[in-house]
Amino acid sequence: MNGRDKWRYMIIHPESAGAGDLWRFWKQGDIESGSNFITSNYCLDNEEGSGRFDLEEWKSMFGGKDKRWVIVVSVIVRKLIRAFGKPLEWFGYFVDFFLNLLTLNGNLFGLFVNVVQGKVVVPQRGTASFISSIGHLDGRIDLCKTDNFGGVSGPHIHNKFNFSPALMDLCIMASKLVYENENVVKQIVVDHWKMHFVGFYNGWNDYQQEMSTQVFILCDKPVDATFILISFRGTEPFDADDWSTDFDYSWYEIPGLGKLHMGFLEALGLGNRTYTPTFHHNLANKSTISSTPNMAELTAYNAVTTKLQALLKEHKNAKFVVTGHSLGAALAILYPTVLILRDESAMMQRLLGVYTFGQPRIADSDLGQYIDARLNTPDELRYFRVVYCNDVVPRLPYDNNTFLYKHFGVCLYYNSFYSHKEVQEEPNKNFYGIRYLIPAHINALWELIRAFAMKYAYGAGYEEDWYSIFARVVGLLLPGISAHSPRDYVNSVRLGNVRDYAVQMYSID
Repeated sequence: MNGRDKWRYMIIHPESAGAGDLWRFWKQGDIESGSNFITSNYCLDNEEGSGRFDLEEWKSMFGGKDKRWVIVVSVIVRKLIRAFGKPLEWFGYFVDFFLNLLTLNGNLFGLFVNVVQGKVVVPQRGTASFISSIGHLDGRIDLCKTDNFGGVSGPHIHNKFNFSPALMDLCIMASKLVYENENVVKQIVVDHWKMHFVGFYNGWNDYQQEMSTQVFILCDKPVDATFILISFRGTEPFDADDWSTDFDYSWYEIPGLGKLHMGFLEALGLGNRTYTPTFHHNLANKSTISSTPNMAELTAYNAVTTKLQALLKEHKNAKFVVTGHSLGAALAILYPTVLILRDESAMMQRLLGVYTFGQPRIADSDLGQYIDARLNTPDELRYFRVVYCNDVVPRLPYDNNTFLYKHFGVCLYYNSFYSHKEVQEEPNKNFYGIRYLIPAHINALWELIRAFAMKYAYGAGYEEDWYSIFARVVGLLLPGISAHSPRDYVNSVRLGNVRDYAVQMYSID
């Protein structure tokens, strides 16, 4: 069946790759060894996508260039992530529990006193008082003071470019908030933001075979809303499956348009690599099927689209915004991409904008250009991709002369001083090489020093606690990981002179 699927694909199976297979595939060009852990309907001698590859046929998948080393790196990284997956998950449970234990009991001394008195408050997952590790990295929950959030009108919006600093602040805060459980999200949206909480959804992920894709929806008000916001959850710090998705280089090619990241499609519930025709159907039709019976309607894509259509019908003047951080950012831009591919023109006319933060690449250059032309025009910009300094995730999957994935859209790049500029591509786009890594480590040291000074430079709202500072210490070893924290994205949006930027954009012809 897969061989008759005219929409081409390449799937990497790290669990099937032995050390000998990787070596012979990489160094000796043994494509037969590669076929042990790579399936594709480019293969020659059977229709199931598991036969022996011809070297020239292999190169044709990559525009005539041999790119085996990238596949090998992907396999090794994902094997390592998988090997440490369970310990990482257990460590994450411990960290979350310990942080909440300290918070609910005041501090370490308060915990000791409560233990002595037999009054220890035990954290309960899923409650409004249980905060994620991301939430502990940055405890801010209130929005910036402003007179306009929707971006539809007001002094902080340029109608031509749909750019609103207030809306941008709301988007990064929503992108951070979606890491929390439903009760926390609802409480903050209603009690602190004074907005209308629509719903929190757990979507079926066809690759992970579980309800692991999370998203929430809000409106600025319950009646006659002017905007609707959709926020996708990003990569959980201690979730090996999420990190494996970020490092997955498997793709699905749409004839005449280009390639999409297969792992992100699966996270939205738009196909499964074990039965590739599901991708063809879900991208070409307006109905969704799943490889697992009765799961199609439970996907994040279907849940969001069904609710969004109802909201747009109910609120005649409302437009919608999509946002997310990390993996959530990939899903945020992938969602309107699928709407475009499915020719949902009525919905796309109501799209106000897409704001992503720390977003990995989702497509090749051909498809990226196709989508960019439909989101951004000389008369209207609707897609803004925000990147902070040395964040490694926007540099994934690799983009160079030996690989496929490319960013597209307007990139707002912020350095470690929270100064911004518009660029086509963030500096050091692949986070690779000594000439880049040494400055990255030096910059991580500066970020650690800066953490102690933020309170005095910008006020109590920017003070970093011990957990955030500890993450900065870890960043001395892994600068690209620590720079991925939503804290620096919130600081970038609030301190990066975005109002001046909006004025600059106003003057563009």
